[in-house]
Amino acid sequence: MRELDALMAEIRAIYGDGPVPLHRPVFAGDERRFLVECVDSTFVSSVGPMVDAFEAQVAAFTGARFAVATVNGTAALHMALQLAGVASEEEVITQPLTFIATCNAVRYGGAWPVFVDVDRDTLGLSPAALRAFLERHAERREDGCYNRTTGRRLAACLPVHSFGHPCRIAEIAAVCAEYGIPVVEDAAESLGSWAGARHTGTFGRLGVLSFNGNKIITTGGGGMILTDDEDLARRAKHLTTTAKVPHPWEFVHDAVGYNYRMPNLNAALGCAQMERLPAMLAAKRAVAARYAAFCAAHGWAFVAEPAGTRSNYWLNAVLLDSRAARDALLEYTNARGVMTRPAWRPMHRLDMFRGCQQDGLANAEWLEGRLVNLPSSVPDAS
Repeated sequence: MRELDALMAEIRAIYGDGPVPLHRPVFAGDERRFLVECVDSTFVSSVGPMVDAFEAQVAAFTGARFAVATVNGTAALHMALQLAGVASEEEVITQPLTFIATCNAVRYGGAWPVFVDVDRDTLGLSPAALRAFLERHAERREDGCYNRTTGRRLAACLPVHSFGHPCRIAEIAAVCAEYGIPVVEDAAESLGSWAGARHTGTFGRLGVLSFNGNKIITTGGGGMILTDDEDLARRAKHLTTTAKVPHPWEFVHDAVGYNYRMPNLNAALGCAQMERLPAMLAAKRAVAARYAAFCAAHGWAFVAEPAGTRSNYWLNAVLLDSRAARDALLEYTNARGVMTRPAWRPMHRLDMFRGCQQDGLANAEWLEGRLVNLPSSVPDAS
């Protein structure tokens, strides 16, 4: 109990009195001015200069050649998987420790997730577990890589950078290259995170970001597809814009498209947020350093950025000794107005995914029973 009191005192020292959310947006720059300019222009929907500017800012920051804005991160995932060639009744290798949007996007196209375990230090897909799974189940054919157990094509691999911490993405990409499996990165939570010298979301054929209200920067709701492939970027823009063929007045559509466009109004918010992103990343690292010091002093295990990476520390996390200790922390803090949260319930334990193939998932189960996310917003003074 004394340790929980001490944790509460540390959180209050960072965030003050009153209710403390897990991660709230911060609007301390040009958001209001950009929004007013957008309203005054009357370009508030899916066409406007703010969309182009926001895409250019994100591409420049991440180092991707192209960035295509979407209405949310789930839509971006759905589109990226389709662009990678995933079709109905095929399979996508992913991890069970993730937000449900990852698997929902797989199912939107009629494909099935296959769950491979994570590494305890990165919280993301394990390249060793991936290789072991493929050595046991994969078969290379002329038209792709197939799962010998199910008979379905292994159409893509979808690793996740959990809570902003980069997984071993270079190793994952190398394993997938051996088997001819395209990589689509779920980097929804990791804007501002690097694996080595490369930004997350730029290792695969496509990557995806999210700008939901709880992300490190927000557009209210929004997502982004990253790619270095000009043809894929052009196709992404076309299909997310209802597949309309450009014409001064005719309505001609040449494919089944999606209304996944980001409104100009949302992009205006994003442009202002991007201006302050470096400062917000610095502030979040300062919060993480405080939590790390607290954990070291009290014998707790803090989830630190993996070796060779730089994390945005989107959500700070601690690992407790048991599920009972996890639940005690959750109950104690939430009863006192401080929002803490467990990891997501692993996808293979949700009813709609219980029958999906998996490799045992011991690390995912271990982590889910011990991990607690702590308040991680940028403090008001930052």
